[in-house]
Amino acid sequence: MASTSSQDEAEVPIDELGELKMLVWGNALTDEVFKRWCQGFVFSPYEPSALLQHEGGPCAVLAPLQAYILKNLICTGDIWRQLEGNQAKEVLLTSMEEVFHCVSKPPFRLVLESDKQPVIADMVEQQEEDQSDHARFHKTLRVMSCTTAEELHQALQASYDSFTDQYGVVLFLYSLLMTKGLANVKNEMEDASEPLVDGTYGHGSQSLVNLMLTGNAVSHVFDNEKEVDGLKMRGITVQPSSGFLTMLEHFRYCEVGWCLKNPTHPIWVLGSETHLTVFFTKEMSLVAPESKWERARRVFCQYDTQDSGFIQKILLQDVLQVLQLVAIPEYVDIIKQKLDPDDFGIILLSSFMNEFFPDEPDRVIPLNFPVFHYNGLIRSCPDSKVKYIEGVAEVPDPQDIQGLTDASPVESCLRTKWPTFMVNWENNYQPSVN
Repeated sequence: MASTSSQDEAEVPIDELGELKMLVWGNALTDEVFKRWCQGFVFSPYEPSALLQHEGGPCAVLAPLQAYILKNLICTGDIWRQLEGNQAKEVLLTSMEEVFHCVSKPPFRLVLESDKQPVIADMVEQQEEDQSDHARFHKTLRVMSCTTAEELHQALQASYDSFTDQYGVVLFLYSLLMTKGLANVKNEMEDASEPLVDGTYGHGSQSLVNLMLTGNAVSHVFDNEKEVDGLKMRGITVQPSSGFLTMLEHFRYCEVGWCLKNPTHPIWVLGSETHLTVFFTKEMSLVAPESKWERARRVFCQYDTQDSGFIQKILLQDVLQVLQLVAIPEYVDIIKQKLDPDDFGIILLSSFMNEFFPDEPDRVIPLNFPVFHYNGLIRSCPDSKVKYIEGVAEVPDPQDIQGLTDASPVESCLRTKWPTFMVNWENNYQPSVN
């Protein structure tokens, strides 16, 4: 790798490298799993802005990064699919920079492969013939520090070829983790002994997906904190630019919180049991600003840490203060008596909402609108061509339909947010979430 900027490069300290490998791969990295992740960021020849995925596993990095790319593209008007020259390169680099800024403030750390003179490289290869692929790779790593956003920009521009080459995805992942700080990542995870990449199949963990989308490597998809049997579990605390929906909620194994369901842009990473894809549209009404009714419900639920549908009466004043409602003690006592006349010591969510926010607002969503689905895994696409699949969606009022048709996997994910969501896909092709 050629020198990328005026910043100094140094070997990754052995102890830090060992900690990095343990965090990502665990203590039993195999060549089979490592090879699944050995690819660069390369765009499809059939869709200039769609990243390719060769094997199962790296979708935990590729799909969220694709969401950043789409966010930057769909704001450009009707020409977002017509990239020319270096436009794809520039939007990729811009999106990579955004992820760095999402996970941490400066300084940033880039993990790259070191230079090797041809003769030295031949000698090294002869000495390392019996070593595994990942062992040889990890011996080549260097780290570069960038103290400003401009230095990061320049370094990424200069090292672009490294990220499109064989180990680009791994280098980018390592760079994000080193920038965030390994201790910080482990502190956010619920169980730091569980690696970010599954040692058997190479799938990325929810912590990794959350890190990419929100900057925090928490292990859950609900909002804020929950307490179960005295154990506090950390969830999502920020509204990301792109959201996350999952089939696991459809199967009732989890519940995605408001933050991930309501990103700032109409783009959602979709999770199946084994893979990640991206659903997106340009219809901004799907991510309209939070209404007072929605905010009140969300704030109330923040204090309901066990999802019981009520809060302890003593917490009512705190909820009112956060919502900037009248919270003087005398008034709060009156409301407590009204909402808890039998003195059970709790305030029901339904009672609270009926008292302070009785009218749920109507959301104005067009009768139908274009939507798209991205799946970067080559073997999962029609004719093995990675392209955005286009459809026309509608979200009818539940009172206006007699019954829902059977949902496709994509619709099953989407109905965890919009219970009546339906899509008619182009050429009647049902996109795969696997």
